[in-house]
Amino acid sequence: MFLLSAVFTVLFCVSYFVFAIGDDPTMVLGLGASNVALGFCLGMALLLIGVGAIQWARKLMGDEEIVEMRHPARSSDEDREEAVASLTEGVEQSGIGRRPLIRNTLLLSTGLLGVPAIIALRDLGPLPGDKLYHTVWRKWMRVVQDVTGTPIKPEDLQVGQLVNAQPDVFYRPFNPKDSDGDDLTAAQAEARGEEPLEVPEGVELQQEKAKAATIVVRMEPSDITPSKGREDWGIDGILAYSKICTHVGCPISLWEQQTHHLLCPCHQSTFDLADNGKVIFGPANRALPQLPLMVDPDGYLVAQSDYTEPVGPSFWERG
Repeated sequence: MFLLSAVFTVLFCVSYFVFAIGDDPTMVLGLGASNVALGFCLGMALLLIGVGAIQWARKLMGDEEIVEMRHPARSSDEDREEAVASLTEGVEQSGIGRRPLIRNTLLLSTGLLGVPAIIALRDLGPLPGDKLYHTVWRKWMRVVQDVTGTPIKPEDLQVGQLVNAQPDVFYRPFNPKDSDGDDLTAAQAEARGEEPLEVPEGVELQQEKAKAATIVVRMEPSDITPSKGREDWGIDGILAYSKICTHVGCPISLWEQQTHHLLCPCHQSTFDLADNGKVIFGPANRALPQLPLMVDPDGYLVAQSDYTEPVGPSFWERG
């Protein structure tokens, strides 16, 4: 086998010079002869060396186990006592225990060296402020399908269905009604906070859409157990949750219809969407934020408000 390997190595070198390449290459069975020959010869040369070495080890080498006892990893008591004595002597000779001024100023100077590193972190960019606590979702903002941008009506969803959705940031909602049933003016609606914010553009728009990614699911209303204050956050069994896992922010949409469980593909965190997005398995330790839903006069799903808690993974500023 070793001799055959040597032969194939020689054939590799010969093939490199024999077969033409370029504009008029030598062809074999519709393939470039040079590539086929080079690949085959080199592969066989390596394979024969490996197979030969295995056969040598199995059939010719001795199969006798050799054991060598390891010495104890622990030092002897004498060595340990000597090391402690040397350390104690060094501390006494340094005078660090008898000269607190030197000791304390040394600790102060070395401790302050971490401050420049912290200050330099400011150059990573502007602080996020309260951006981590809010998304682009606003009251009366329509829920649309993620890919097509089509507004969603309750009757469009079947029981057990999951839809990836996003906010329609370009939709200007109708004038909501006042207490007498009359249309509000634009100024009145804006004063009540019922107009979307100014639409971002470019990269900022994509960032806002990514942060506001949402899933919409429909279940049997009798299967849902809303927590206090969330009784009117769904429409006939239709609920909306953040698509961003609360562990490290992976997008999730692996939906088990029968159990109402949503699984994260990254680290298998599992959330029960019939029970307020509660974590039932995995490393995530917070429930998925839920988006309150309602229906506008045209029959489309819209948001009651923004998410009531920050979406995405934990961050150190959170209480």
